[in-house]
Amino acid sequence: NQYEQYLRQEQQPVRKGIVDMRVHACLYFIRPNGHTLKPLDVRAMKAIGARVNLIPVIAKADTLSPAALRQFKKRVMDVIDAQNIRVYQPPVDSEDEHSTQRNKEIVAAMPFAIIGSDQEVKTEDGRRVKGRQYPWGVAEVENDQHCDFKKLRSLLIRTHMLDLISTTEEIHYDKYRTTQMKTRKFGEPKPRKADNKKFRDEEETLRKRFTEKVKLEENRFRQWEQKLIAERDRLNKDLEQEHNLVKQLESEIEAIQNSGSPNTKFFRK
Repeated sequence: NQYEQYLRQEQQPVRKGIVDMRVHACLYFIRPNGHTLKPLDVRAMKAIGARVNLIPVIAKADTLSPAALRQFKKRVMDVIDAQNIRVYQPPVDSEDEHSTQRNKEIVAAMPFAIIGSDQEVKTEDGRRVKGRQYPWGVAEVENDQHCDFKKLRSLLIRTHMLDLISTTEEIHYDKYRTTQMKTRKFGEPKPRKADNKKFRDEEETLRKRFTEKVKLEENRFRQWEQKLIAERDRLNKDLEQEHNLVKQLESEIEAIQNSGSPNTKFFRK
């Protein structure tokens, strides 16, 4: 949709002040299950990677040991290579040797293992850092030995921001623009795709299932409501019987008091 809006702005006679809302990066978070990518992850990453700069990220990296994390990273990258999933590959070579080495470290860290925390905790050596406190110590967010947060931050907003933008312009958007120009006339709005019968059938099946579940819940609620009403009626009946019994006892006490002699006196021992 953002590519389409940008394309329509480019087709206007006056192209000054074009608003660029194209997405230049997508962070795809992967569950730290220690195994590999799920089939749904593969399918989603293939679709996303064809449209935007896809950057895989392992969430909650502090739930894995360093050895398990290394193995998990390798399994994820093996699946990405085997399934031909397109992920963002930052340029490595640079005129500066230090920059080249840093770029190699960033590429080697993919998929980035991240620890997220906005709370400051105190380490054993007295430092105040952002991280998570555990009985065995502190997992620091900005410590390269604990996670890849600094590498990911550097990739996004320090070292490769311009490359992300240019990759969007020269590869993803250009591919979309070329495809649209081949299938539609200049200035013609994008045609809407016909409804997919498979998705329509699935949607109808889900709607029926949802309706059945709602009916079951309504029936269960009515039964529960009827039980409550019956219990309320029973309690009201018991309360009414107790109330009548109290009235009867009060009447008997009053009758006993009225039948006594007025000269009768009661003495305490």
